[in-house]
Amino acid sequence: MRRSKLFWVAALYFAEGFPFGVFNDVLPVYFRQQGVDLRAIGTLSLLGLAWTLKFLWAPAVDYFRHHRLWMATVDVGMGAVMLSFALQAGLGPWVWTAIALFTILAATNDIAIDGYTIELLDQQEMGLANGVRNGMYRVGIIGAGFALSASSWIGWRGAFLCAACALALIAATMLLAPRERLAPARSGQGFAVEVTRLVRSPRAVAGLLAVALGAMWLTNTNLHWAPAAFWPGALIVAALLWLASFAARRRTPEPAAEALGDGPVFGALFDLATRPNIVSVLIFILLFKLGDASIGFMIKPFWVDRGFSGAEIGLVSVNLGLALTIAGGLVGGWYTDRAGIFKALWVLGLFQGFANLGYTLAAYAIPPGTPLGLPQRAAIYGASAIESFTGGLGSAAFLSFLMAIVDKRRSAAEYALLSSVFALSRSVAGWAGGFGAQQWGYAPYFLLTFFLSFPAYCFLPGVRKMLTRVAAARTA
Repeated sequence: MRRSKLFWVAALYFAEGFPFGVFNDVLPVYFRQQGVDLRAIGTLSLLGLAWTLKFLWAPAVDYFRHHRLWMATVDVGMGAVMLSFALQAGLGPWVWTAIALFTILAATNDIAIDGYTIELLDQQEMGLANGVRNGMYRVGIIGAGFALSASSWIGWRGAFLCAACALALIAATMLLAPRERLAPARSGQGFAVEVTRLVRSPRAVAGLLAVALGAMWLTNTNLHWAPAAFWPGALIVAALLWLASFAARRRTPEPAAEALGDGPVFGALFDLATRPNIVSVLIFILLFKLGDASIGFMIKPFWVDRGFSGAEIGLVSVNLGLALTIAGGLVGGWYTDRAGIFKALWVLGLFQGFANLGYTLAAYAIPPGTPLGLPQRAAIYGASAIESFTGGLGSAAFLSFLMAIVDKRRSAAEYALLSSVFALSRSVAGWAGGFGAQQWGYAPYFLLTFFLSFPAYCFLPGVRKMLTRVAAARTA
């Protein structure tokens, strides 16, 4: 049974990593080879905000369950998007809509897989499964790298067709996974009761309105869907809703925080918001991978601009990094189990941050137009190897931390919330990276990403307190 679970963890996280590899590795190279400038490629990363906003619809996936059906359906949808890339020519406005749809479907796939996996595993299986999970997620990304390599042999149309076929095969595999366990017991509070309680809490309404307006602002920053007159109207509507809530509270008592945290839709959000040290923890999650995320989206354009072909980028930067990334994940998981999550976070985070200096040195040593001889290739290959291994180290500790602080009673929704905070830094950092690399050049920008790796350390005291409180609650 244990081996069977690990097999499905491996299959599930390959299925989760493959779409992200298409978005993060394949599309930037495709656009750069089509002559798209770095600022537009950086803006492309903002379409990854779907991974940041997925907590908005995560409760729906949890509520309706049937995780396997969710997974298979969105895989078919992503395959249809790849098929559209294979059949259409050019880079018209349809491309941005198609990529936005692809990222929404991929984020929904993540929600379903994470919820399914957390329910599948018992507590004592989490450590080994997390190592397999981290490695196979990267294998999924590497799988997308094969499509990138194939672009040099069969063209981009053929590469996108291969990606569509792979997603169809993944969809069929998801339907073969073991059936979900019986749904965990929910509270008797329905959605109507939750809404009734919410309207009597001005603080809760203010929080939800802030989240809604923030989500709309983030999406509008990239998609520009809102006319200028929308924002004054939205603020007026938000103010009226808050005043209505305030008036409702004057007629009846404000519900307790515990009652709001018990709701089926917004309960996970309010429960997390009331936990001690949650602000420090959320800022830490936002910042811990900031340096890694800031450099990540500009690595592939850097390879392109230094004269590497798509096949070589796929082979070295993507595919040959697989063994080192898996090794880093396993070593990081082993160290986390023995040293503890808190120590692993700051120790392995140091390795993760210092890895950015490898690409910094390579960019300084190889100016644009430098012929690619053995020393130049060795410098960039070495930077890629270090980045792959240390990325696995940092991710092992970070994922263990996220899993440790999740409430098992609604793990999928809470995990979606926490991982959305992490995805925010990844999306915004990639967008800003396009401007930074374009304005300053690769070498100064890569050096900046090194310094961005360490602000998270200021919030480690709050992280320690949260981990201590969770450990005490589980042993009580």
